[in-house]
Formats: sequence, C-alpha cells, structure tokens
Amino acid sequence: MDYKDYYKVLGVDKKASQDEIKKVYRKLAVKYHPDKNPDDKKAEEKFKEINEAYDVLGDPEKRKKYDDLGENWKYYQQQGGNPNDFDFSQWANRGNTGKQGGKSHTEYFTGDESQFSDFFETLFGHGASGFGNTRHRTYKMKGENLQAETEITLEEAFNGTTRQINLAGEKLSLKIKPGIPEGQVLRMKGKGNLGHNGGENGDLFVTIHVLKHPHFERKENDLYFDEPLGAYTAILGGKLPVRTIDKTLNINIPAGTDSDKTFRLKGMGMPLFDNPSQRGDAYVRVVIKVPKDLSQSEKDLITQLANATKEHHHA
Repeated sequence: MDYKDYYKVLGVDKKASQDEIKKVYRKLAVKYHPDKNPDDKKAEEKFKEINEAYDVLGDPEKRKKYDDLGENWKYYQQQGGNPNDFDFSQWANRGNTGKQGGKSHTEYFTGDESQFSDFFETLFGHGASGFGNTRHRTYKMKGENLQAETEITLEEAFNGTTRQINLAGEKLSLKIKPGIPEGQVLRMKGKGNLGHNGGENGDLFVTIHVLKHPHFERKENDLYFDEPLGAYTAILGGKLPVRTIDKTLNINIPAGTDSDKTFRLKGMGMPLFDNPSQRGDAYVRVVIKVPKDLSQSEKDLITQLANATKEHHHA
C-alpha cells in the first residue's frame, strides 16, 4: 500500500496552521466541487482526494497520528527499506480516542463514505470521518462570491447616492455614502450565488468608479481647480467669486497677484468617507485673463500707463 502525502495533496507546508489548512482546503473544494465540474471524473477524484486529506489534516488528533506515521515511514525509507514493504497496519487505530475523529466538518459535499482510500481506512478505520456508519454525509458549502462595477459622478460621490444593481432579474438597491473614493469595493452580504447543501449564500462585491470631472481634479479628499482672474483685479486687487463643488464664495485677491497663484479654501473639499462630517480642502489656482477686443480709447489708456511705468523705472 502506498503512503499518501496529504500535505502535498492540499499543497500546504507541514508547518501550516489549522486556519491555513482550512483556508486552502475551502479554495480547492470550490474549484473541484462536482457542481462546478459536472461529468468530470478527474475533478471528482481530485475532490475526493482533497476531502480525504482535509479529513485528516483538519483534525488535530488525526494530524498528529499521521505526522508520527510519516516520520517513521520516511526513516524506514532512508534506512534502505522498500517503502512499499512498510508495515502500515501497526499504526491502525493507534491513538484513536473513540470519538470517531473527534470533529464534525461542515464544509464538504454529499458523497459516499466508502470511497476513502485503503490508506485512510487502514490508519483510521471505516467510519473514522466522524459520520458513523451512515452511507451518505452532507457537507455545507458557501456559494461563490460575485463581482460587479458601477460608475458615479463626482457630485454623487460628494453627496452620496444609490444605484440599482440588476442581478439575474432581481433589482438590488446599493447605498453609497458621501466621500466614497475611486475603486472602493462595497459588499452586499448574501447576494452572491446560492450555497450548496444548506450552506450560506456568497456575497456580491461592487467596485465603485468615480468619473473624471471637467472642472475639479480630486486628490484623495482634496479638490483642485482653476479660476480665471481679470488682469485689472490682479493688478489692483479685489474680490473674485469662485465656484466650489457645492457653493459659490468670494475670495480676496491681493493687489499685484501673479498668474498661477494658488489659494487654499479650508474645508471645501470632499467629505471623508469614514467621517462625512469632516471635509478635505479645495485649492484654486488663479489664471490671469488678458482683456481682448479693447476699444481705441482703452488701448490709449493702457499705452499711457505703460509709458508712465517705463518712465518711473528709468527715473
């Protein structure tokens, strides 16, 4: 009888924790589950194999007995013994507690208990999986998770909004909080695929994409935008009305303001997703707008001003 390397079957290290083994098992069980691989004999055999491996490695008592056996089998082989001649029967029922495995698994499928390998039956006996002498056993398995995407505008991200998700004819309402960032994933519990054999449903994960805005650039919770500034206001100073994402307000422009100067508007950015009562900042960059289509009298005045400025600097 051949030795079965259950660690190799699951693809885990011998030092793996029980939680790691359980996590890997669940992933493999979903991949090779008969419901996902109808009429696939190879997948069915693989599914039985990983269930047998987990039945041993998922139970600390069975795992310890199996590890002790493995060390002795390896030593026997290293000493020149033929691994096929190793006496596995000496390990049969050694250390069994009489608890039929001492553990009830709930993550499997419905299968025939008699299909455990001879290796398993030799070590742990018939019915050692913890299901007594019943012919069939029922394993619960969570349904697959589903993925979806939806787009919203920056204004909707600012105010919060809702989206309807059409899932197999069912309309689901998704609530989106203010301040949601680009790429945020929202979970709709139990809205994935149906579970197997009474297992819970999977979840629906929706990725939110915030569309680019023609006026505002978003950097985390801050907003950046440009605002035209008249040349006369830049020279003389004054008030400049600017439109933020939710209101219009006047900012003070000092006399002699250069083009590309940036002003910070504290608390005028996006709401914080985790705390919508707080907001980021807005940054407005003023871009001086040169007047065009001047009348002749206006041009004459500007010429006089330019000449006076030259005389002032050469004096």
